[in-house]
Amino acid sequence: MTRDRTVEASERGSAGAMKNWRYITLHALTAGAFIFVLQRYGLSASLDSSLLWALTFGGCAAGLAFMQSNR
Repeated sequence: MTRDRTVEASERGSAGAMKNWRYITLHALTAGAFIFVLQRYGLSASLDSSLLWALTFGGCAAGLAFMQSNR
């Protein structure tokens, strides 16, 4: 009986981890896309500058989402 509980707990943990990584990825992509559109079309910045800011903000958003998911 204890063995079944262990298997259930490990399966739930792996599903939870996948949800966390999916959340982190979605958060980073959304932040990056938002900053890219804002820089490129809202502020008329160059393509390379917009991509650099999108990468920076996406990385920061991923870091924040990672920290929040580990609370």
